[in-house]
Amino acid sequence: MTRPGGRLRVGVLVSGRGSNLQALLDASSRPGYPAEVVVVISDRERAAALDRARTAGVEALFVNAKDFGDRESFDLALVSELNARRVGLVCTAGFMRILSSAFTRAFAGRAINIHPSVLPAFPGLHAQRQALDHGVKVSGATVHFLSDGAVDTGPIILQATVPVEPGDTEETLAARILVEEHRLYPEAVRLFAEGRLTIAGRRVIVR
Repeated sequence: MTRPGGRLRVGVLVSGRGSNLQALLDASSRPGYPAEVVVVISDRERAAALDRARTAGVEALFVNAKDFGDRESFDLALVSELNARRVGLVCTAGFMRILSSAFTRAFAGRAINIHPSVLPAFPGLHAQRQALDHGVKVSGATVHFLSDGAVDTGPIILQATVPVEPGDTEETLAARILVEEHRLYPEAVRLFAEGRLTIAGRRVIVR
């Protein structure tokens, strides 16, 4: 869904400080960028990401999961808030809840996530720690579509690699991966907004 002028309306789900959100907000402010963040929703009332949204003049909402009887009811409330704002693409950016099929079906092919590993390696939490524990030489970042099923298994849109350096800690590796995340996420949104992504089974074709 777009605003007059053709810009894709983007909603972002967050739980924390929102550095990837900031990358999307910065991209939105650039002339000619084909997408615009119109709402940021958090499950945490004091998430720093909500302050980032307000600073950028973007609507910021807190939706409390404790107000709902189960996960599906909470997810359907998110769907309702996003649909009310005519959101055409949902980006999860450090959103620390697993979304149910009620959400992924409502936004099938219109919801993406960024993950700090080269998927399918090291899905789930603490991806950087997993990489270091396994002694890999290369890690990185992945943008993928959300889908039903296991976490971080949706069709892959973009990836970037980052070398694992001798003496790396979880924090130093995460910091280098984050640089690539901030580059990849706005690019993936741009490709989606320009209609250049097609899901073919488990693959994404970039035109």
